[in-house]
Amino acid sequence: MARALALMSGGLDSGLAAKLILDQGIEVTGLTFKSAFFGTKNAEKMAAQIGIPLKIVDFTDEHLAMTKNPKHGYGKNMNPCIDCHAMMLNYAGKIMEEEGYDFLITGEVLNQRPMSQNYKSLEIVKTESGYEDKILRPLSALNLPPTQMELSGMVDRSKLMGFSGKTRKPQMALAEKLGLVEYPSPAGGCSLTDPNFAARLKDLYEHDKENTDAHDVKLLKVGRHFRLSDKAKAISTRNEEEYKALRELITDDMLVFNTAEYSGSTVVLKASKGYEPTKDEIEFAASIAARYSKAKDEKSVLVKYKKPKDSEYELVRVKPADEGELKKLML
Repeated sequence: MARALALMSGGLDSGLAAKLILDQGIEVTGLTFKSAFFGTKNAEKMAAQIGIPLKIVDFTDEHLAMTKNPKHGYGKNMNPCIDCHAMMLNYAGKIMEEEGYDFLITGEVLNQRPMSQNYKSLEIVKTESGYEDKILRPLSALNLPPTQMELSGMVDRSKLMGFSGKTRKPQMALAEKLGLVEYPSPAGGCSLTDPNFAARLKDLYEHDKENTDAHDVKLLKVGRHFRLSDKAKAISTRNEEEYKALRELITDDMLVFNTAEYSGSTVVLKASKGYEPTKDEIEFAASIAARYSKAKDEKSVLVKYKKPKDSEYELVRVKPADEGELKKLML
């Protein structure tokens, strides 16, 4: 029996691609990736729905490094999809060789995305993966040259699709026909495609790209972010859930601010490696804590702050930050 390794994001397209090949009597195993920008939950759900095993590869460090300087640039936001797809297929190809699979499956659809899924881009991905003769795209196969898997009869080309373009109606109709009833929205689970997250990541790379790690990326997903200077930024929680998330990400070099006499937001001041925040930066971070507290309308607010391992708080009295000024600094 032929064996295929299916790259799965957890979205509808990759699920349909795997199911089409599975229904040809070919053994299919799913493969999904985990990084600082996306997880595996949707892929786990889709694999379970189809009824196939799933391999999970954590390539956080290599993927993060690639996003800093992608060879083929970014999409609409900070998504280097061409480089990302090629990287995933290269990983998958190595697993294919090591574990005896015959070919790779992806859910890519011709012309679905203008940058990363036009014909030229699909060819670049295929070539740069290093496994161009082993990649099958079942959803758009009839619009692409036959692969060696089809020419050899391993895969029945007549049972593949010829989807093209942005519309999802053909995929949804096929999903109903194949019995796939649960799948996420087309927006997907990659943070790099989210405009708000992308703006924060772009700012981070502009100011401290060399030192950015997975921890820094996790911080981008929590709270309000304010760029105070080239070397310092403040993060302010909006609710209890964000406070809990931020608490898990606070490191020993951060300054943590809370109003001393009122309830409100927790603010952290994060500086670039080796940089000590100035007095002005500390006072402005304190004024943010005051602004997002019960004392926001007071003329003067006492704020306490310290690093996590400090035994005692420092105190500073500040005026709550002006909302107009905060909007200018917010990322």
